[in-house]
Amino acid sequence: MIVCPNCNHPNPNGAVQCEACYTPLPATSNCPNCGATVQADAAFCGQCGFNLHSAAAPAPVAATVAPEVPLQVPPLVTPDPLLDLLQPDALGINQQPAPVPPTVTDESTPPSPPPTVAPAPVVVEAAISSPPPEPEPAPESQPAPPPAPAAPAGVARTQLQQVTARLVHIQSDREIELPQSLSVIHLGKPNDRIPPDIDVSGFSNSEIVSRIHADIRVEGDAFYIEDVGSSNGTYINNLPLLPGNRHRLRPGDRISLGKGDLVTFIFQLT
Repeated sequence: MIVCPNCNHPNPNGAVQCEACYTPLPATSNCPNCGATVQADAAFCGQCGFNLHSAAAPAPVAATVAPEVPLQVPPLVTPDPLLDLLQPDALGINQQPAPVPPTVTDESTPPSPPPTVAPAPVVVEAAISSPPPEPEPAPESQPAPPPAPAAPAGVARTQLQQVTARLVHIQSDREIELPQSLSVIHLGKPNDRIPPDIDVSGFSNSEIVSRIHADIRVEGDAFYIEDVGSSNGTYINNLPLLPGNRHRLRPGDRISLGKGDLVTFIFQLT
């Protein structure tokens, strides 16, 4: 059954539009762990707390390998023997080099001396005396810049503060700050399955609260609450919150754990 987020009218499973106010209904799916009906955009199952984003992705389809086509080599062509007879050694590869005639030397003739190379004349240039360069004037010393004025006393720097959320218990006026390091905050009483992050066993009338009652999920700067199958239900601004649905909390929202408005909190942002 799908509850309309606009008028809270219960609609049958698979409905796309609300029967009462014709508001488009959120798409639903089944939890792969317990089979409970959850919204398609939900990150966790409201019944068993299963992480819906941890489902294994389908195995990639193996790429089709094209069959190898054998390379066809054309047959060798036998040269025509008639061409060898018409053009014998046309490139002159097999020709032998012509013999070099031997050099005849006469022992009675003395060898001619090597030619003498005259040395290049050395030109000596007279050094021309030049007057010494004039010294450059020393740069004038510039005065040091004055120090920056100090900030006046009592003026504090503006620092960005992180937004924190808290629950205020109406019956006792007690404030409970939500942990900033958790993305899922469990509300309930001590148990062996999922220990609560916010223990309500110390408040009055806590017997109507289930041990695993509700969860507050933090997504960026948004806070969502959902009932995880409690016995007496969860109410937001006096309206029932069905299991599998979640509500985005806004400052001033009234959260009742169980019937009769006996264990009630006010959601605040600071």
